[in-house]
Amino acid sequence: MIDRTEGTAAVRADGLDVRRGGKPVLRGLRLEIPAGRVCALVGPNGGGKTTFLETAAGLLRPDRGTVRLLGEDPGSDAGRTRLAFVGQDKPLYPRLTVAETLRMGRDLNPGWRPDLAARMLDERISERARVGSLSGGQRTRVALALALGKAADVLLLDEPLADLDPLSRHHVTSVLMSDAAERGTSIVMSSHVLAELEGMADEVLLLDHGRVRMSGPADEATADHRLLTGPAAEDAAPDLPGVVETRTRGRQTTLLVRGDGTVPGGPWQSEEPSLETLLMSYLRSPEAPAWIARPLDDTAPTATHQEAAA
Repeated sequence: MIDRTEGTAAVRADGLDVRRGGKPVLRGLRLEIPAGRVCALVGPNGGGKTTFLETAAGLLRPDRGTVRLLGEDPGSDAGRTRLAFVGQDKPLYPRLTVAETLRMGRDLNPGWRPDLAARMLDERISERARVGSLSGGQRTRVALALALGKAADVLLLDEPLADLDPLSRHHVTSVLMSDAAERGTSIVMSSHVLAELEGMADEVLLLDHGRVRMSGPADEATADHRLLTGPAAEDAAPDLPGVVETRTRGRQTTLLVRGDGTVPGGPWQSEEPSLETLLMSYLRSPEAPAWIARPLDDTAPTATHQEAAA
């Protein structure tokens, strides 16, 4: 079961550097995702999302720094038993039937829960069908069934909704949210479909160029910003601190402002931004300062993987 002691992090990265092909991909990541939360992992292509998930899953070893999953090294036996990872390629054995695939999951995982795996499937996916004959979306459902059936404490999902039709997306997200609510499962899920994250994510983590641009509770992130709308005249824009982005369309200017909710006088209207609007503004404004709700202690020691293993 999940360690529910105060301060437990589902995933914690401290000074995490990862290189691929000799090029830096993750650059000194310092972050934590609390246990029992659903975290939306977002960012542009090449921003480091997949590398972060694969490192958190123990598939990649850091060049420097550490990553811990519920306090465990994800590459250790203890760490592997507590996580389930579904990558974008979703490797499955095409010659096996769906039933044989699920039986393999049962044989490899002592805590296997067939009832949880069954939630991901429906009558359109025959257990007698070979995996290689399934559509991309159906194979995704089978891969997610394997992950859910493991009854892991942490699910790491890389673009799990990308291959799914709208009906399947609704079903999959409903099952994941139910699992998080019923078992307290921690879920870290990357997605490019920002609109679908609204109402799903407790936490948000935005990576760009291998660095953290935003990290913390989703509702706190939106509450800490204001969307101001007013006239487009050059001399009409208010002089405010903490402007993340300014956009002008026709006769209207929109500003995303970070701060205490101060609203300028005159014709300006103020509202809380949606999570999608907030994330898009930060993605379009790489020069804006990062928003981090829970900065880690900068005095914490950082070690290379080799040093940590010594």
